[in-house]
Amino acid sequence: MDDDEERALCARFRAGDEHALEQLYRRWSPIVFTLSLRVLGDRGDAEDVTQKTFVSAWTSRAAYDPAKGRMSTWLVAIARRRIADTFEARRRVRELQEKLQAYTLSEDPPSEIDLGDRLLLADEIDQLEPDAQRVVRLAFYDDLTHQQIATRLDMPLGTVKSHIRRSLIRLRSRLEASHVAS
Repeated sequence: MDDDEERALCARFRAGDEHALEQLYRRWSPIVFTLSLRVLGDRGDAEDVTQKTFVSAWTSRAAYDPAKGRMSTWLVAIARRRIADTFEARRRVRELQEKLQAYTLSEDPPSEIDLGDRLLLADEIDQLEPDAQRVVRLAFYDDLTHQQIATRLDMPLGTVKSHIRRSLIRLRSRLEASHVAS
């Protein structure tokens, strides 16, 4: 694609032409996916980053200024932000998993965790949707990996990760709220 064709494609994209988005996706998604996969090391996360990158590009297309750089550079910058978001989400999930394991798996729980907290946690798990309950219980009570859970429940790996991530965020906010109220 020469410079004139690329400028025309970018102008159509900025104007809201969905066909232009489709063309950009076909052209640049393999690059965004490969970058994401190399950095994150997880196919599901790389697919999520690729999708989020193009959704972000589409929703903020008016902010793209061809005078400041090429479309490819802009898309890679968006992808890098989505990759950073993924690392941050992983960090938060890891912290939540550690906290939840302290609540659920410890034979000798720390002194600040009382029976009320354990009951609250059990009640909060019961409040999750059925699929999320099964996933969380397999992860924390049966200590299965994400892949093992996906296989056991015949569920896509990304769905298992999403259930765990959303459930842990919900559990954290509910547990934090209950401690503030105490």
